Amino acid sequence: MPVIQENINLKTHNTFGINVYCDYFVEINSPDDFLNLLHNKIYQSQPRLVLGGGSNVLFTKNFNGLVIKNQLKGIEPVSENNNEVIVKASAGEVWHDFVLWCIEHNYAGLENLSLIPGCVGASPMQNIGAYGVEIKECFVELEALSMDTGEKRIFSKAECGFGYRESVFKHQLKNKYLITAVCYRLQKNASLNTTYGAIGAELQAMNISSPGIKDVSQAVINIRQSKLPDPKITGNAGSFFKNPEVSAEKHTTLKKEFPELVAYALSGGNFKLAAGWLIEQCGLKGYEINGAAVHLKQALVLINKNNCNGEDVLKLSAYVMEKVSEKFGVMLEREVNIV
Repeated sequence: MPVIQENINLKTHNTFGINVYCDYFVEINSPDDFLNLLHNKIYQSQPRLVLGGGSNVLFTKNFNGLVIKNQLKGIEPVSENNNEVIVKASAGEVWHDFVLWCIEHNYAGLENLSLIPGCVGASPMQNIGAYGVEIKECFVELEALSMDTGEKRIFSKAECGFGYRESVFKHQLKNKYLITAVCYRLQKNASLNTTYGAIGAELQAMNISSPGIKDVSQAVINIRQSKLPDPKITGNAGSFFKNPEVSAEKHTTLKKEFPELVAYALSGGNFKLAAGWLIEQCGLKGYEINGAAVHLKQALVLINKNNCNGEDVLKLSAYVMEKVSEKFGVMLEREVNIV
C-alpha cells in the first residue's frame, strides 16, 4: 500500500518552483500501487491531481486535496521488424531520458523532441511538439487506468483526439484516467527532419554535413539551451502560450501592417503565428510583475525570476495576452495548465 503523506511542499515538484503545499501526497511506483490506493478513504474523499514532472502546470494556490506523483518506470521494445520498432515507455520516465534511450538504440523519430521537460505520461496529454515534429506522428497507443474504477483501457491514436498541444485528456477526459504507459513506433532507418527552425544552421556550425539522429538531437539541445532557461536554475514551464492560428484573410491583413510577421502556412489554408514574435513586438521582453517576468531571450517563456507566486505569473500572462490583443487583434491561449 503506498504511503500517503500530509502537508507536503510542492516547490520541487513543479518546474516553476512555486512555493505551494498540498494536503496529501502519494507516489505511485506500480499499477498495483494505484489499484490499492483506490480503496483509501483519502483518495475517495479528496480532490485529486496527477503530477508527472510538473513541467506544464502553474500552481496559483495551495492544492486542497491529494497529489498523485506518477513514478512508473520502465522502457522496452514490444515488437519490431526490419524497418521499425514499437517501444513502450512507462509514464513516469523522464521524457528527455527516453529520447536519449531511443537514440542510444538507434531508433529514429523523436530526436527533434530532445530536451523537452516533463515525463512520458504527459507527452500524449499535450501532444508535445518541437522543430517540425509532434508525438502523434510516432504514437501508437497508450495504456491508462480509470481514476474511478481502476479499469485498464487502451487508447488508440484516434481515441486520443490529438490537436495542436491538445488531446481528450485535457478536456473531455481530464482527471478521468491515470496514464501508465505510452507506445511509440520508431524507425530503424532514419528519415531526418532538419529543415525546421535553426537545426540546419546549427548542424553547419557543428561542422556536420551528414548528420545522424544523435547529431540532430545535439543540435536541438544546443538551440534550446541557447535561448531557453534551465528550470533547475530559473523556474519556468517552457512555452507558456500556444502559437495562435488565424485565417488567411487575417494573415493577409496583418502582413500588410507588419511585413516582418512570422507565420507558417497550415494545410487547411490558415496560418500559425509565432506567439513569441508577437509578444516581442509589444516590447514585453524582460517585463516583470512582482518577480514574474517575460524571458529576455525567448518571449514565449514566462519565468519565476525572483521568488514570485503563481498569481503573479497568471497576472503577467493576462497582461501579455491583453497587449498582444491590442496590437494585433489576436488572442493568445495559455498552454500551461492553471491549478
